[in-house]
Formats: sequence, C-alpha cells, structure tokens
Amino acid sequence: MAVYVDDIYKHPIGQYGRMKMSHLIADTREELLAMVDKIGVQRKWIQSFDSPREHFDIAMAKRELAIKHVAIEISYRDMAEKTRTRTYEGKTQIY
Repeated sequence: MAVYVDDIYKHPIGQYGRMKMSHLIADTREELLAMVDKIGVQRKWIQSFDSPREHFDIAMAKRELAIKHVAIEISYRDMAEKTRTRTYEGKTQIY
C-alpha cells in the first residue's frame, strides 16, 4: 500500500499561471485521506470522489510535504497508467 505524487507540474497542463500542481493518489482512500491530513490539505478538495480516478491536486509546497511523509514520486505518464488500470475501493476503471 502506498501514496503517489506525480510530476505534472513539469507540463503545461499542470501549470496555472505561476502555480504548479501535482496529483496525489493512493492505493486506498484511507491512505489518501491520512496523507492529506498530514500535509494540511482539506478533504473537501478531493477530485473524482468514489471512482478509480480519485485524487487531490496539490501545490508544490504540499508536494514536498507529501514526499517528506514518504509519498512515492512517479511520472505523469506513470500516474496516468496507474489510474487507468487500477481497481480502487472495489471499483474498476473503465477505459
């Protein structure tokens, strides 16, 4: 079981003006919520709730905190593949 953070901030899609973002996912919702609690992200900002695409968009400062709390750094492509093929909370992604 693990939490992952990607490097989408390196791509135009992950940049909003001066703000750079990353995706944060986990193998389970419990792990994902535990991580956002540790790094100070509000649970209400969850994206694609209750689906295999469930994640948080986090800013660079939160990304660094997640890494300090042992989130595994992966590429944007790896994140897309992991999301595309994963089963999460008993739900299978349909792509």
